[in-house]
Amino acid sequence: MDMYEVPVPNQEIPGCPPGLEYLTQVDQLLIKQKVELAEALIGFESNNKYEIRNSMGQDVFYALEENDCLTRQCCGPMRSFTIHVVDNNGQKVITITRPLNCTACCCPCCLQELEVQSPPGNTVGYVRQQWHPFSPKFIVSDENNEPVLKIHGPFCGWSCLPDVDFEILTMDEVTQIGKISKQWTGLLREVFTDSDNFGIQFPMDLDVKMKATMIGACFLIDFMFFESNN
Repeated sequence: MDMYEVPVPNQEIPGCPPGLEYLTQVDQLLIKQKVELAEALIGFESNNKYEIRNSMGQDVFYALEENDCLTRQCCGPMRSFTIHVVDNNGQKVITITRPLNCTACCCPCCLQELEVQSPPGNTVGYVRQQWHPFSPKFIVSDENNEPVLKIHGPFCGWSCLPDVDFEILTMDEVTQIGKISKQWTGLLREVFTDSDNFGIQFPMDLDVKMKATMIGACFLIDFMFFESNN
């Protein structure tokens, strides 16, 4: 095993989808999008690839978008997608699916959403956009479509900031329990690519299914607000 990879736990944990056992041991993740040479040089949109790491920089999972060329080039960041998350043994542990919906902020009837499955075929959570004219808002629901958490982005004018935080809140919006942070990647990467880095922080004892759903929420935020052909 590579020293930069965490071991895949062999022991099953009750109530934890197989392959997600390691998530019970962490309270933060780093998501690093890989730079694609074709995108940087000629603006050709390719399938997104991500490395998901722990706080020590060790690889926990890898994520790969599955999409066809026509959809990527014609629909851009609005595109539907399926993202497969695999562990260090190449085993699929999470599948994230986003349907094609309108992205116009003035159209509250076609808001963004995605479904998170773990293992593939078994739904563990949903992320749905809430309509708001000035700031991004989302509701995170469990496998039964019961709302569990909210995600609120900053008020208007935030898109020019190098670092942006999306707060993870309880349903009453009183307590912040974590955040999803878009991190500055350096001038060249910001200008010439749409490659981004994110950090996710959540309580250690958060349901592992919700932790997996937060990974999906991070991908949705990336596509909606930071995935653009610069």
